[in-house]
Amino acid sequence: MSRATSLYTPFEAPYRMAMGLMAMPDDEWFEIDGSFADQLREKRRLLDERHEDVYREVDGSHDAQAEFRDAIFAHLPRVHPNHYRLEGDALSIPMLGERWTRDDARFSPLDLAARWVQEDLCLMQPGADGRWELTAASVCFPSRWRLAEKIGRPLDEIHVPAPGVNEKLARPMARFFDQLKPGRAVWRLNWSVMDDPALFQPTGRDRGDLRDDITADNAGERLWLRSERQTLRRLSQTPAVLFTIRLHVRPLSDLASRPDAAARLAQSLATMPADIYRYKSVRPYGEALRQYLAHLSRTDI
Repeated sequence: MSRATSLYTPFEAPYRMAMGLMAMPDDEWFEIDGSFADQLREKRRLLDERHEDVYREVDGSHDAQAEFRDAIFAHLPRVHPNHYRLEGDALSIPMLGERWTRDDARFSPLDLAARWVQEDLCLMQPGADGRWELTAASVCFPSRWRLAEKIGRPLDEIHVPAPGVNEKLARPMARFFDQLKPGRAVWRLNWSVMDDPALFQPTGRDRGDLRDDITADNAGERLWLRSERQTLRRLSQTPAVLFTIRLHVRPLSDLASRPDAAARLAQSLATMPADIYRYKSVRPYGEALRQYLAHLSRTDI
């Protein structure tokens, strides 16, 4: 489906840490919007100039990579014919003037498939000890984490920096991965408020520096709502799960049309544990953000 850049507002009020998984129809696996061409061009640039920063894999992942590459190759022209066309053994992207063969030997399968979609792609596979590990990933638009620090590591180690995630969600996440059946897919949302609209942000967690230049008067233009639409899907040939991350960046001022969402975001921030508030790096502009959201929601939070 094509749509304008989505304004997702997944704020829990009061704040609550949860997996928040929802069933996903097949035709919603990949999301296309007005930023399609711009985001794919930015991916091209990052993959050319900073390949080691945005793509990694470990040995033994190629069969699972190829299974998902083939599934994506077949899926895109069937579900999104306005943006992709199947031309013999090649996938064309007319908007960019590109034509890709499915077995392009220049790239690993997941590296290739990630060049076709706006989503970042992360492949998870069970390791020798049964724990799910990140075995291949193309992540051009990270939200303040480094792929090099995550590749080859199991889920619980990947989430160590995020306060409370392992304590509350490690077992449910591992159980969900174990029980996810081929043909079933789910999605969830994640969010941050940042002072930088850049798509590629591998650093910046746990910041404490105060931003005196961001005030209640300009927060709508100086802060950005960064939401991630994440999906999880398993196919039938390999014991692997593909985790996709579709990034949306909108100016915080877009919440002016949604006072209900502004109120939920304000309450979520107000009830968020201190370590998570610090991890999300809200402190540098937290007071300006609070005042701005109170104005939008017409409340005194």
